[in-house]
Amino acid sequence: MNQPHSPDQNSQAEIDRLREELELRDQVVQQLSQELYKVMVNHPALFLPESSGAEISDTQALQTLRQQMQTMEKHIGFYQEQINRRDAELLQLRDTVQELGDRNRMLEKVVQELPEVYRQKFAERLNQFKARLETLQRENHHLRSQLQNVATLAVRPAAGQIELADFPPLQANPAASA
Repeated sequence: MNQPHSPDQNSQAEIDRLREELELRDQVVQQLSQELYKVMVNHPALFLPESSGAEISDTQALQTLRQQMQTMEKHIGFYQEQINRRDAELLQLRDTVQELGDRNRMLEKVVQELPEVYRQKFAERLNQFKARLETLQRENHHLRSQLQNVATLAVRPAAGQIELADFPPLQANPAASA
C-alpha cells in the first residue's frame, strides 16, 4: 500500500534534496575557484596593474582569458544567487517544520486532555442535576408532610376549633410522584 507522507516527512525530504543541491553548488564554486587560481598562477601578468609597466605581448590571449574570467564570475554569481535563494527556502522550510511540529504537539496534548475535560463537564452537570433532585425531594417531602398535617386536622377536629371540610382520601397523584 502506498501511504501518503506526513508534512514532516515531506519537509525533511525537501531539506535533504536542498542540502544535496547546496553541496553540488559548493563543489562547482570550489572547481571554479581552482580554475581561477590556475589562471592566476599560469598568467600572473593578467592580474598586475597596467600602470606597472609590464607589457603583454599577446592581447588576443589576454582578451580571451578576460572573457573566460568574466564568464566564470557570472557563473559564480549565478550559483551564489541560487545558493542564497536555496538557503532562504531552507530556512523557511525549517521554520514551517518547527511550526507544524509545535502545532502537532499542541494538538496531541489537547487530544490527550479531552477525556478529562469531558469527565469534568459531565461531573459538573451531574452535580447540578443531583442538587436539583435533592431540592425537589426536600420540597416534595415538605409538601407531603404539610398535606398529611392538613389531612390529620381534617379527620380529627379538635374541640373549640373550626371544623375543616372533609378531604377525600389521599390518592397516588402521578404528577406529585414525578
